[in-house]
Amino acid sequence: MKELFEQLKIKPKDQSLYQTAFSHSSYVNEHKVKQNYERLEFLGDAVLDLVVSDYLFRNFKEDEGEMTKVRASYVCENANFAYASYLSLEKYLLLGNGQQKEKIQKAILADVFEALIGAIYIDLGFTTVKNTILKVIVPFIENPDIHFFSDYKSQLQEYVQTEQKSLEYKLVSESGPAHEKEFAVEVIVDGMIFGKGVGTSKKEAEQEAAKEALNKMASSK
Repeated sequence: MKELFEQLKIKPKDQSLYQTAFSHSSYVNEHKVKQNYERLEFLGDAVLDLVVSDYLFRNFKEDEGEMTKVRASYVCENANFAYASYLSLEKYLLLGNGQQKEKIQKAILADVFEALIGAIYIDLGFTTVKNTILKVIVPFIENPDIHFFSDYKSQLQEYVQTEQKSLEYKLVSESGPAHEKEFAVEVIVDGMIFGKGVGTSKKEAEQEAAKEALNKMASSK
């Protein structure tokens, strides 16, 4: 991981935290390791949310609603996957034999990025993790050519609120082994199914369902 630490310009104190951040459940189960990355992922998600919110508050003049949409675009599975790919985090993943590196799910890499952030926060403190996050994410925010972080759920929520309609996401199926889960979700607007989505995480499936619903609404106008 030396190359990663040099890229991020950090000097870790507790190497075991970073090993945990890259330990997938399949690796933990096979090697009888104490913890996988999920607890650090939980923490990293909250830290990311705070740092990006603080950055937007200090640098954007838009109102709360607009900043919420921007934040949702840059703190989401698609965005976290992009950051993980930029940092080549797949090289450091610790996987079990049943999980091939060639078929790593987008959701896993997105989660590992959050776990890495959690590890940096615990190991080096808030100032260092804030600087690290901004170093990675701000270039994406400032690049006008990047448009792949569409947050369809927020767009659909905004539309539904405007039309004063109800909105619900329903998990209809969950299949596959623990390391290759596939989720199917329906989005229901005012009691009617408007879209269906499939993904390697519930969040991804919900985004796909919302995307289909928005497309249907647009075509019906």
